[in-house]
Amino acid sequence: MAEELEIKLTLTREGLVRAHEWLEAQSEAVRGPQKSLLNRYYDTPESELNSQRAALRVRQAGDRCVQTLKTQGEFVGGAHRREEWEWPVPGTDLNLGLLADTPLGDGINLARLQPVFETNFTRQIIMLRQGDTEIEVALDQGAIVSGDSSRPLSEVEFELKSGDPSALITWAGRLAGQVPVFLNLVSKAEQGYYLAGLYTPDARHPGSPGPVSATDFLYGLSVSWLTGQPYAVSDLDLSDVARLAEQGGFGDLYSDIIASLGAGVSVATLMEQQALGKLQILLATS
Repeated sequence: MAEELEIKLTLTREGLVRAHEWLEAQSEAVRGPQKSLLNRYYDTPESELNSQRAALRVRQAGDRCVQTLKTQGEFVGGAHRREEWEWPVPGTDLNLGLLADTPLGDGINLARLQPVFETNFTRQIIMLRQGDTEIEVALDQGAIVSGDSSRPLSEVEFELKSGDPSALITWAGRLAGQVPVFLNLVSKAEQGYYLAGLYTPDARHPGSPGPVSATDFLYGLSVSWLTGQPYAVSDLDLSDVARLAEQGGFGDLYSDIIASLGAGVSVATLMEQQALGKLQILLATS
């Protein structure tokens, strides 16, 4: 079992092209391989894995196949920290025996696992190296597919391979200064479950009653982006988030975004402007 630390940004297709050009132009950047990835996700008919915030997939890249189990983990300082189990497998079929010693081994009938959706995309790797810190940047473009339904996928992921974790959010912030980005707390798996009609998250407030935390506010933005539903900020107690923005010196930026959301402007529209991504990253690091 390993621990994964990453930051995921969603962009428009145009923005992904610009992000690619900017990243490759940096002195710390080394171009890596490009590959096509086919990913099949599994769950029980009752979506028991998703209810436990876990994701199970088999990925095919060329003639290499890997089975992976991830937990949702936690969101800290702008980055996702997840537990991850990974095994090479001989083909695209699920190997149930590998799951026996994981959290799925108890309480779930593994024999009932079945394919639910796929995420299929082209990935370009760029490595960023600064002293002892190494970051793998994955630029993904493709689609999430469930049955006859699909939705586009266009993302940049920064994953820490070694060194200083704070470098992840630093690079995300630098990119946000060049091209509109959206700090996305909704994983590819959650997008797939939503597309398959097996998952409907609540954008209002996933935590306990009372003031909304910055993390919950960011999560709500991600859910609003996923569902296309307005983010009803007028129904939330955002006093703590507003105070954080004022203390951090970006109160005006926060007020402008809240005013737009309150007027019914969609998150998908706002993410085409640099202001939203900048606000998200500032809140994540405050």
